[in-house]
Amino acid sequence: MKTFRVLLAAMICASATTSFAQTPAPAQAAKPTDIYHVLFAKAAPGQAAALAKELQEPDPKDPMTSHFILLRHQEGADWDYCLIQHVGAKTSVEIPATSKTSASIAWHDDSFVSGPSWPEFQKVVGVGDQSAQPVYVVSVQRAVPGHRDQLLQLLNQRAPTKVTVSSLVMTHVEGGPWQYLTLDRYNSWQDLGTDRAASTGGQGWTDTRQHSAYHTDTIADRVR
Repeated sequence: MKTFRVLLAAMICASATTSFAQTPAPAQAAKPTDIYHVLFAKAAPGQAAALAKELQEPDPKDPMTSHFILLRHQEGADWDYCLIQHVGAKTSVEIPATSKTSASIAWHDDSFVSGPSWPEFQKVVGVGDQSAQPVYVVSVQRAVPGHRDQLLQLLNQRAPTKVTVSSLVMTHVEGGPWQYLTLDRYNSWQDLGTDRAASTGGQGWTDTRQHSAYHTDTIADRVR
């Protein structure tokens, strides 16, 4: 992560809302307390393994260097890795002493979001449990103008399911052209298939399209 660590000023909007929950219990809204750096990265041809290694490089100067999750694309948007790194309650902008360009990366997109505390984030997305083999759905959403509240409400709602799904909604602070980042964690590919088979189409799909102007959904597994 050392190469791609970016420091930006914390500019949390007062109206930013974060929620996290595990179905079948309803999502519970919570006031965001921390900033997270979200990096979507595409590897240069033949450099996927090198980029994964580089994104995990610890920064000895960072006391929270282990506070991250690295996800690997399986199906969906055109990125290879999604790195979500806990920054803390605030940060600052600094000019690096040296400029280093990595040959392992073709392009990257950096954004910052407001989210829960690191312990809450760990609990929802399963950071630290290396014995499990979860599957994630990473989504970004941009609302129809004037429909941000309605879209957020829909993202926080999940119908009861036959499987356990841990969900997290985080709100854009700076960066990409979207307003919400959502993470859904399934315990297995089988659970993902069961949930998708039961929820294809329906009223929820129609309701979301009334309030979402743009979105991408990507299935990913966890590197670390």
